[in-house]
Parts: sequence; C-alpha cells; structure tokens
Amino acid sequence: MKYLLLIYGQESDWFNLTPAQTGAMMAEYGKFTEEITSQGKNLGANRLKPVAAATTVRVRDGKRVLTDGPFAETKEQLGGYYLVEAADLDEAVAIAAKIPAVRHGSVEVRPIFAMEQAAST
Repeated sequence: MKYLLLIYGQESDWFNLTPAQTGAMMAEYGKFTEEITSQGKNLGANRLKPVAAATTVRVRDGKRVLTDGPFAETKEQLGGYYLVEAADLDEAVAIAAKIPAVRHGSVEVRPIFAMEQAAST
C-alpha cells in the first residue's frame, strides 16, 4: 500500500541552523533516503520551497481567487514529503519515525486512496 509522509516543521527553525547543522541534517536525509530507496520503499520525495513561495487557489461564485502564501497561518508548515510503499500502517509509521525532521516537527502518515480500489468497491 502507498502512503504519503507529510513533513511539517517551523521554517524559522530551518533558517536558523548554522551551516554545519544544515550539512549534518542534509547528510541524515541522504542516509535515510538511500536506506528506503535500497529497500524499494521510496516512490518519490521532494523538499518544498518556503511558504512565501506558495499560492493558494480558491474558486468562489465561479471566480478564481489567488492568495499569496499558505491557506492558513499555522505554527508548522509543510516542508516536504516522501511517497512510500509499505505493507501496512505500522510499517509506514516505522518509516516515518526515521525521518530526521520528526525530532523537531511532525510527520503525518496518510494512506493513498487508489482510484482502482474505488472502482472495484
């Protein structure tokens, strides 16, 4: 089953790291990504640009409304994700627990709703 692991944290924490701390964190991510890739679990991953680069789209009364930034003000922002293959929720949670940012932020584990599953039910 596929799971999306959504990585949340405070952007200000990332921006306040020293170059040495940033390098160490990136090395941890590299090791983690290599590990799940070698196990055939990594289906894709990306780091997102800061929320200042985001645009939120809504349609109200048939008109498109764009807002700079995220949908809502929050303490933690979505910073990236991994799409993984896991046997079940327990395995997906175990993978999420190894993501370096989990020590300072949070990782939401969300099962993917497969369209082929919907068609057969």
